[in-house]
Amino acid sequence: MKRMVRDCLRSTTSIDDVDLVDSMILEIKNLHVCAEDKEIIKGIDLKIADGEFHVLMGPNGSGKTTLGKAIMGYPKLKVTQGDILVDGKSILELKTDERAKLGIFLQFQNPVEIDGIGFVNFINASHGAINGPTKDVKKFLSEIKERSQRLHMKDGIQKRSLNQGFSGGEKKKAEILQMGMLRPKFAILDEPDSGLDIDAIKVVAENVNEIAKENGTGLLVITHYSRILNYMKPQFVHIMSSGKIIAEGDSSIIKTLEEKGYEAFVNEG
Repeated sequence: MKRMVRDCLRSTTSIDDVDLVDSMILEIKNLHVCAEDKEIIKGIDLKIADGEFHVLMGPNGSGKTTLGKAIMGYPKLKVTQGDILVDGKSILELKTDERAKLGIFLQFQNPVEIDGIGFVNFINASHGAINGPTKDVKKFLSEIKERSQRLHMKDGIQKRSLNQGFSGGEKKKAEILQMGMLRPKFAILDEPDSGLDIDAIKVVAENVNEIAKENGTGLLVITHYSRILNYMKPQFVHIMSSGKIIAEGDSSIIKTLEEKGYEAFVNEG
């Protein structure tokens, strides 16, 4: 994971084989992924257009986090079959930083602490690598402060090293702050509600909604529970188990899930 963070700090390089356009589609086709020679993802198909809101739910160990990491190019994972495409062009050969420059963002389930890399400096470096050097530093810092206030982050937290000494909830809010500053076309949020109390869940959900609306971001929210969905309105819900998507539909699936649990879908699948 630290390697992924370092990749995102690399200087800007040109990407000739994939073009950024106003409207984009992220597509996963028959994806199979292994970790340490064990197959985790066992044939997944998923298509996300910018501006769409998808939710991926499932029990522990179903492969949800692995899918998110595979989309972002986590180096310890191996794609053995299938493809990941942006507007019909494969991104499998692209490194993590190159995928970020295409507008893909991954919010980590467990963000790492990196001493010596300033939180604000990290955001500025990431923003610069994707969008070019910051032209108006004062405006940039003002936006960080404003977004921090919207997220109800503690004063002075931006002066620390990246995630250093942050609580679990603060780390999640810091990730959403990064999302707001980077303005991705596609955002994969891995359990944005874990480690948050009820009030913080509402704050995070409202900020994610706002950022997605501002930028037409395609969302894939990974979660175990429906509580954050009380403040968000997904268009598409996917249930995952044992490396496969076993059920799909609209938000009405969530009600069935609350009443019958995952077992109902697993048994049916």
